[in-house]
Amino acid sequence: MDTSGSAMLASSGAVAERLASVRERIAAVGDVERVRIVAVTKGFGADAAAAAAAAGLGDCGENYAQELVVKSAGAPADIRWHFLGPPQRNKVGRLAPLVHLWQAVDRPEVVAKLASVAPGASVLVQVDLVGDPAKAGCAAREAPGLVEAVAGAGLDFRGLMVVAPAGDPSGARRVFAELARLGRSVGAAELSMGMSDDFEAAVEAGSTMVRLGRSLFGPRPGRAARRR
Repeated sequence: MDTSGSAMLASSGAVAERLASVRERIAAVGDVERVRIVAVTKGFGADAAAAAAAAGLGDCGENYAQELVVKSAGAPADIRWHFLGPPQRNKVGRLAPLVHLWQAVDRPEVVAKLASVAPGASVLVQVDLVGDPAKAGCAAREAPGLVEAVAGAGLDFRGLMVVAPAGDPSGARRVFAELARLGRSVGAAELSMGMSDDFEAAVEAGSTMVRLGRSLFGPRPGRAARRR
């Protein structure tokens, strides 16, 4: 794994300053005490997780299995890791001991695999409300059935997750409002919605969990155009 981003990562003090700014922005539109901040360390080295922990954040998120395996070995032991990418069934077993919350469960096959290797695992069902076939997530009409499958398999259904369309504030607000309605209908305790470009709109719509990378760590080396 390329960890060249490590040398460019801001100090833990700078991360703490950015975190304070994020919390102020959340407080301006909602209840900061009810919104969990997940530090997305994708593209950075394990020092990003250490900086997040030093700033007072206990939750970190990764999208790729190999990055999570490598970083978790060098990160503070008490970090709660969130897996943000669609889990590949052949990698679930390797990740299961490391993952605190699976945020992107979007099909019955993954539910079955998780139930077999990680009984009782905590999951969010990812919903696609944009209609992009290249993106992960089940269709809204499929979400209630998948939620039932999660519970029926003995997994811990915690809530729903969504990724809003990039660069479209009105589209993001529509997506967040729709996920909030869907969440109420399926009894979701958590709504994971909102990233660096749109987390304030997500909090206004009822998000309980925001996934932030650039807002905490600055631009990713070589990946500045990415949203997280």
